[in-house]
Amino acid sequence: MGSRVSPTDARFTAAAAGTGMYESWYARLVSPDGKLAVWIRYTIDKVPGEEATGTIWFTLFDREAERPAARRQSGQPASAPVNTWVRIGDSTIGPAGLHGECFEAEWQLRFEPLAPVLFHLPRPRFYELPLPKTKPISPVPLGDFNGTIRFGDRKIKVDGWRGMIGHNWGTEHAERWIWLHGSGFTEDPEAWIDVAMGRILVAGRLLPWVANGAIHSEGRIRRIGGMFAPGVNVNETPLRLEAGLPVAGKGYLELEIDSPPNLTVGWQYGDPADPQAECHEVANCSAARMSATLTMPGHNAVTHFNTAGGAVYELGMTETDHGIPIADGFPPGHSQAPPE
Repeated sequence: MGSRVSPTDARFTAAAAGTGMYESWYARLVSPDGKLAVWIRYTIDKVPGEEATGTIWFTLFDREAERPAARRQSGQPASAPVNTWVRIGDSTIGPAGLHGECFEAEWQLRFEPLAPVLFHLPRPRFYELPLPKTKPISPVPLGDFNGTIRFGDRKIKVDGWRGMIGHNWGTEHAERWIWLHGSGFTEDPEAWIDVAMGRILVAGRLLPWVANGAIHSEGRIRRIGGMFAPGVNVNETPLRLEAGLPVAGKGYLELEIDSPPNLTVGWQYGDPADPQAECHEVANCSAARMSATLTMPGHNAVTHFNTAGGAVYELGMTETDHGIPIADGFPPGHSQAPPE
């Protein structure tokens, strides 16, 4: 698939003037002791008939803090220079690493991939079709990160943190979606789980969950789900997920994920293709607990995975009564009004 679908190239630069779309590159990394996690997102919004603009998102999850520190700066110039996946303002992400700033947050990070690119969709043609409307890829489903992060007066050394890098684009968000990722498992530190799930609205009907992704354990990568795979069972709330997912080779993955309230941030996501539409509300915990069981055919074919804070659980939804505080993305005391 790699010869036909680039995992990192920008799509917004080739979008027609009348096209509305979004595109994101994002990284999530967690400290070896699990006390800190960071989520950084570079997002392009292109409203029909207008030039694309960029938004930088930064969230620091600290187990000892009352709430995540969440920042967002929007309306910045966006481009895709040579040897850089995207540049938004003065912030960049590409093969050389992640460099950027968002209000009082700054980062200089390098990464080393520890796993091959994960194409969530099973065939190259699915990346060219109208559906699914969101096209996910993980250029780095597992990697080592090094460098520094600053948040105000706080300097954080990043030394051998595990994490991932994702990339997606589309014309609109699914009606409901889940992104989950797991690494740093006690039983197998090299294992990882990366899954994107969605429910779309067709003719007023909310279709069942579709899951696409993979699990890596014991040196082997197995696909999870598929466009029409049966056996996807999901029971989700903003702070907890219970799911059962089919795995290639007649296997099954059972998952439980818990998001501590003090480590869960709420955001609003709009759809650039339809700026007047209601926003989705999103609950993201990038320091979640995950317990998973993989069952494969044969004797002694049950494998357990547990991590106290090495998981990500993100739920996108239309309801607003979920109880997760929505971050405005500004530092305390910052005026949201534009300067005169």
